[in-house]
Amino acid sequence: MAEKCECPPEAGSETCEPTSARPSVACPACARPGKTVGALTLKAMLAHPLTELREVEYRFCRTPECSTVYYSADGEQQFLERDIREHVHNKHPDDDSVFVCYCFRHTPESIKKELATTGRSTVVAAITAGIQAGQCACDIRNPQGSCCLGNVRAVMDRAEAAGSARQDAENKLSFSPTT
Repeated sequence: MAEKCECPPEAGSETCEPTSARPSVACPACARPGKTVGALTLKAMLAHPLTELREVEYRFCRTPECSTVYYSADGEQQFLERDIREHVHNKHPDDDSVFVCYCFRHTPESIKKELATTGRSTVVAAITAGIQAGQCACDIRNPQGSCCLGNVRAVMDRAEAAGSARQDAENKLSFSPTT
């Protein structure tokens, strides 16, 4: 998530993009910098015995084309998507069936369906209400280990853009100039 996090404090907004004096550690598979992820997230997401984890820092690789999801900062250990309990939205941003919000189970498909049906989406407001009610656990349930609202907004932006493009195309088809 490149933009500034606007998550409510209850969502752990400081975890969206932690500021750190530590240098970026590149993913051993794709050489792109990874995001620090907490041990609790890793423990919740791995479909491996937790005895395989070591006392080192782990990173999350969000690069869609890379099969590595988590890796140790020392580069000695990697976990692929097949090692994770959930499909990872960051690895499949165009797959409408993969959760974009893991706490409240929203998918790009459900967001697009609501936009198509009603012309707007209530998903951000619903997630924010859940956060304020103490029902959010993005730091544990989201494979990236942080708030999902940036990803949800990106899905909404893409869906709205696609809807506008579709509407423009339909308007051009229905417009027949009189001569």
